[in-house]
Amino acid sequence: MFIELFTLNNYICFYMILVTGATGLVGAHLVLALLQKGEKVRATYRTLAAIQKTEKLFHLLNHSHLFGNIEWIEAEITDIPALEKAFVGIEYVYHCAAMISFDDSDADFMYKTNTEGTANIVNLSLHYQIKKLCYVSSIAALGHHKKKSEWIHEETEWNPELVDDDYSLTKYGAEMEIQRGIQEGLNAVIVNPGIILGVGFWNRTSGKLFPTVNKGLPFYTQGVCGYVDVEDVVKAMILLMEKEVSGERFCLVSENLSYQEILNHVAQVLNKAKPKYYAPFWLTHTLYLITGLLAFLRIKKRYFTKSMSVHAHSKTYYDSSKIKKELEFVFKPIPESIQEIGALFKSQL
Repeated sequence: MFIELFTLNNYICFYMILVTGATGLVGAHLVLALLQKGEKVRATYRTLAAIQKTEKLFHLLNHSHLFGNIEWIEAEITDIPALEKAFVGIEYVYHCAAMISFDDSDADFMYKTNTEGTANIVNLSLHYQIKKLCYVSSIAALGHHKKKSEWIHEETEWNPELVDDDYSLTKYGAEMEIQRGIQEGLNAVIVNPGIILGVGFWNRTSGKLFPTVNKGLPFYTQGVCGYVDVEDVVKAMILLMEKEVSGERFCLVSENLSYQEILNHVAQVLNKAKPKYYAPFWLTHTLYLITGLLAFLRIKKRYFTKSMSVHAHSKTYYDSSKIKKELEFVFKPIPESIQEIGALFKSQL
């Protein structure tokens, strides 16, 4: 593995683009896309083991030759001195770093990472007079409707009384930091992706979908949520950074599909049996209670929350007409995404 680590003392070239969270799904795909465009990229990392995940993605997509072009610098977004080194010579910033957890015990650290960490990025962007910042938020930070039949978009009112998970609160808090920066003169845009589907990172969040179905998943629910391909997220981010648009947020959702439909598509691509047993609310609620007990006994971290139990049955629809109008953007159909991702997943079995 070839890794060129950055230190301030041997710094020679002035790189224009900084990507935080480059060892995650969006960040890794973004770095690859930028390198394919011939851009010079500096990327932050927390551990050397995390860098290997990005390298594996490059290899999986047959772009190993580009991996050595990344300028890596060790910097957590909560570590201001390290971040200051990362910002030297930077003109554009893509802020993808975030923490996702469903364990109540991680709430404070998630706030420190997602909200306070974003505040640090904003402050340094202002200090170093960054030309433009793109922040990766989530549909979890969009507003909410008491009437479930209404579609959610960028202007939907945020109602904290309808929020029941810490992740949503920390991402909304992060957006408020971005808005503060904009008020202070920062040129910035926000993207709010739905559930992101993409190759690699099979042991994280939505990436677990493919190995889980591959092992056999008998249950399904009929809740509805918004989905988007990671390549579309990256494409939209780059286009928004190149376009003269600032102070705006954009919902990125290709299709609103039920969990049953998603599971069926994945099962079909992987040649596995489709889930055939409907899991009613009482069953998902029981799972929530069991995982809570395991977490309380320190046997296993919570991986299924009350919020997840509720959302498994909630039907929430998202409207991405703003990005379609702004950029004449065309999303990749989700079945097509699943077909492509599934093929690469099977190639690693």
